[in-house]
Amino acid sequence: MNTENEGTAVPPAPSAPPVPVDSPAASPQAAAHGSGAPTAPLPPVPPGAPTAPQPELVHAGQAPAYASAGSQGPAPHGGPGPEGSWPPPPPATPSYADGGGSGSGWGSSYQQQQPKPRRGRGGLAAAVLVAALVAGGLGGGLGYTLAKNNDNTSSTTVSASNSGGSVKRDPGTVAGVAAKALPSTVTITAESNSGEGGTGTGFVFDTEGHIVTNNHVVADAVDGGKLSATFPDGKKYDAEVVGHAQGYDVAVIKLKNAPSDLKPLTLGNSDKVAVGDSTIAIGAPFGLSNTVTTGIISAKDRPVASSDGSGSNASYMSALQTDASINPGNSGGPLLDAQGNVIGINSAIQSTGSGGLGGTSQSGSIGLGFAIPINQASYVAQQLIKTGKPVYAKIGASVSLDESTNGAKITEQGAGGSSAVESGGPAAKAGLKPGDVITKLDDHVIDSGPTLIGEIWTHQPGDKVTITYERDGKTHTVDLTLSSRQGDS
Repeated sequence: MNTENEGTAVPPAPSAPPVPVDSPAASPQAAAHGSGAPTAPLPPVPPGAPTAPQPELVHAGQAPAYASAGSQGPAPHGGPGPEGSWPPPPPATPSYADGGGSGSGWGSSYQQQQPKPRRGRGGLAAAVLVAALVAGGLGGGLGYTLAKNNDNTSSTTVSASNSGGSVKRDPGTVAGVAAKALPSTVTITAESNSGEGGTGTGFVFDTEGHIVTNNHVVADAVDGGKLSATFPDGKKYDAEVVGHAQGYDVAVIKLKNAPSDLKPLTLGNSDKVAVGDSTIAIGAPFGLSNTVTTGIISAKDRPVASSDGSGSNASYMSALQTDASINPGNSGGPLLDAQGNVIGINSAIQSTGSGGLGGTSQSGSIGLGFAIPINQASYVAQQLIKTGKPVYAKIGASVSLDESTNGAKITEQGAGGSSAVESGGPAAKAGLKPGDVITKLDDHVIDSGPTLIGEIWTHQPGDKVTITYERDGKTHTVDLTLSSRQGDS
């Protein structure tokens, strides 16, 4: 299934990430006006590969800059591969400026006496400034009503009671979790040399100033662009990319002149997450920084392939699915459990192909959001901080990226005419051959090449796994030890 690193379309589950191959390959990353997540090298996708209609998945990455009214939404996701590609069309976002009806407000009109004409007074006009909502938000308050009758005998003042008692928000409440987590989240602005870019989200990873986010959020700033991070209190810091992993859709940036009072968010255990657990997402949907939404874990191990639309590499994950509202700009933000522990990094959303009210191309939340499990993301972040490059686990075999439900088929030939099964690699040592169809990795059912890739990348090099495969109508099981590949190219 492809999702939106808030802005890219991808194939729906149960199809997912293509499997990593020895030979590098390219897959599109989904970019929400400037964000996307490329992946490790995979076999190139043939130009004529068929595309089946399906729901759109996009990167929940950057939100387009509001200065450009015509900014495009997420780019389609897709996974590179020797035999298939998934480039669904980008979803659209309703245009809120459209569709306004005329007429009186919220109620029927009534007749009242004509007031005596006054001189020197002009009529008052009310205006609704949509931009004000985008920039900051509207505040409201409760007050009291002062009523005064017109006779000269008495007056009455009615006021709200202020004896409601103190408001206490326990740490386990959504308000309590948000109050603790918000100061450790940032809104990231990435801009390329050409001035293009958008906004995403990140969170404090350590006291040294490292911030974890999505690769597609910072992709525009990787090659000499500008990068900044703004905290909820308004303090803004310039930042630089420490390392980025296209395949995992994870990146680490570091604040310049970082403050000494940074408080890293506590990391949870994504392996222990259960369907139905409460979730809290923090991000900057459509540029609305410090937005908190809630939901539950809707599913686990959801195969997802996404891209930044740059035509490079795709990202693959075995994702946590949540119905917490996630939109472009949420990418890179933390997905928290009820105790405020980070269990995932919001990365992509699935959206409909509808053009919406305004007929624009930006996608929006329909309650299908996907997050990179924090156990995987934390490992990747640590590698990026240490070496600046990602490390991927691999089996040393090229698999078809065609969407299917039968398994991941080892291709007859690898990318660029290389061997489909790497000589001396894990797959070769285990006796796997071209034409074999992998149907399980440990206890996880494999229904396609992308699903296999996502599952392999949840492991680390050196891990031992059990592969179940079919050959000539017979089922076989073999154990193998995953090897490694460094870098995205």
